[in-house]
Amino acid sequence: MARILAFGGVSRPAARNLRSLACLAFVLVLGTAFWAGALWIGQMALRLSSGF
Repeated sequence: MARILAFGGVSRPAARNLRSLACLAFVLVLGTAFWAGALWIGQMALRLSSGF
């Protein structure tokens, strides 16, 4: 049975790789935002506990 290339032949792997890369970039951004927030909260806690 012949495959119709217009519905997912050659272009599908490239789109899947692009989605994987976008997902990794999104997870990297979320991780960076999480750790930046954690450091900021820790810094504020240290400032409040020291009295400044």
